[in-house]
Amino acid sequence: MRDSDPLSRTRRLLLNGLAAAPALLGLPRLGLGAADAVPKADAAEVTVDQVLNVAEFEGLARAKLPPAHFGYLATGADDDRTVFLNHDAYSHIEIRSRRFVDVSRLDTSRRIWGSQWNQPIYLSAVSSMRAFHPEAEVAVARAAASREFQMMLSAGSSSPLRDVIDARKAPVWQQLYATDDWKVTQAIVHRAEHAGCPAIALTVDSPPGRNSETLRRAMQHDDRVCTQCHAGGKHDMWLRAPMFAGIDVSRVTGLAPASMSGDYLERVRKLVSVKFLVKGVVTAEDATQAMQAGVDGIIVSNHGGRQEETLRSTIECLPEIVAAVGGRIPVFIDGGIRRGTDIFKALALGATAVGIGRPYAWGLTAFGQPGAEAVAD
Repeated sequence: MRDSDPLSRTRRLLLNGLAAAPALLGLPRLGLGAADAVPKADAAEVTVDQVLNVAEFEGLARAKLPPAHFGYLATGADDDRTVFLNHDAYSHIEIRSRRFVDVSRLDTSRRIWGSQWNQPIYLSAVSSMRAFHPEAEVAVARAAASREFQMMLSAGSSSPLRDVIDARKAPVWQQLYATDDWKVTQAIVHRAEHAGCPAIALTVDSPPGRNSETLRRAMQHDDRVCTQCHAGGKHDMWLRAPMFAGIDVSRVTGLAPASMSGDYLERVRKLVSVKFLVKGVVTAEDATQAMQAGVDGIIVSNHGGRQEETLRSTIECLPEIVAAVGGRIPVFIDGGIRRGTDIFKALALGATAVGIGRPYAWGLTAFGQPGAEAVAD
């Protein structure tokens, strides 16, 4: 294909996105340094209907974002191998295809806790989305509404919960960072329930401290002043996210208590009066313990590889958790899903539905609401 073709430009943008964070794919740099970067003018010439697949949105997002903002979205832990393996693992799962099946009428719907989902997909929590687009989570909520997807709002959302619910015209799930102050945990849960959230998902895969080298490397190449985005240069979620507004966070030092245990999980279960999910389970043992605590659903997740370098993809973790749950509660999964065949494989291995995170953020960055909708499509 001629290099002047818009689709070829899109592919070059993708390669530049990968070159920006070489550890993201566990590969050496692709020979595309700063001098070889595609000019942002080229990215502006690509239209949303010319993007062929989900992965191509990543390069377009990188072309539009400041280095630190793209680094925040792309980063994993240590060498970013778990980020890569989350998706790569799907390529090692074969589909055994039957031929003599009537597919003239297809049904992709699921019934979850009494609600009908037309598609087994939800938009998972991604924080600080104003770093990617001015309309932030509100635009994502409109995209979720137009595609009839459930949406999980991050506790670190740039947009207030009520604005997101109004944009989606339906309740959203609320993701919960419990912090290390129980009073803050209580306040966030009460705020989410008062707003009408039908489910709260406690994130349990954020241990204190992480080594985000890709983010730190990107920040070194960003010559902007941090206070342009972060008042006083403060990056801590509890100091800037609307979900924490008006709550006394003076004693908070981290997003999760270091002492999180089975007893703590039971304590949160008693606090939450709506559906309660645990997000970040990757072993049968933890799935069993979560069920003993009375959770209503489990999300198999490793935070997109952001928090830990376990080298174990979520799709590899799924079968043992499905076996441990035994159909008693829904099992969801996120991490590395980039194609419809990935979704098919996850469902075939026992997932109730799948969550999408980074991809819709790429689409939002590149094209706003239409980009998030294109990724959903």
